[in-house]
Amino acid sequence: MRKNLSAQFFFGEDTPIKELQINNQIQDKEVRLIGADGEQLGIVPVAKAQQIADEQELDLVKIAPQAQPPVCKIMDYGKHRYDQMKREKEAKKNQKVVELKEVRLSMTIDVNDINIKAKNATKFLKDGNKVKVSLKMRGRQTAFANQGVEVMNKFFEGLKDVAVMEKKPATEGRNIIMILAPANNK
Repeated sequence: MRKNLSAQFFFGEDTPIKELQINNQIQDKEVRLIGADGEQLGIVPVAKAQQIADEQELDLVKIAPQAQPPVCKIMDYGKHRYDQMKREKEAKKNQKVVELKEVRLSMTIDVNDINIKAKNATKFLKDGNKVKVSLKMRGRQTAFANQGVEVMNKFFEGLKDVAVMEKKPATEGRNIIMILAPANNK
């Protein structure tokens, strides 16, 4: 009998496990009971369900509190919690976080410099990250924003095989910004 288990557990710092009511925390009069082997035992009073769980030296866990009547299952809650944490940790490990990398251009950038920046952007895109291409206009360059857009389009032409344009070049104040995402050519 494990009557003093806490109902909420944490794995790491930011992964809360779904809170479940167990054993004496269940306050309902009747519950639909599922046995440890998955067998339906029918609708029984909570006291009888708790007694059955105690006889099997397992926990009574409310798995579907929104149902009428609530559904409870007889199980080893510690093992269930461990398996759930293990699944969540595995899912988190397999998750790919997409970062937004930035490449900065200028209105007067040379062809060689564009090629070097394009090479860096290609590396970011092949790693699965998005690339934010920004061009800051200085002084009187704001009057010639269309030339900045042409520089951005020329930059994108060099990356057409590895990137798709997620956001077209747009002027935002003194900046022109374009966002590129990796192309799905697999």
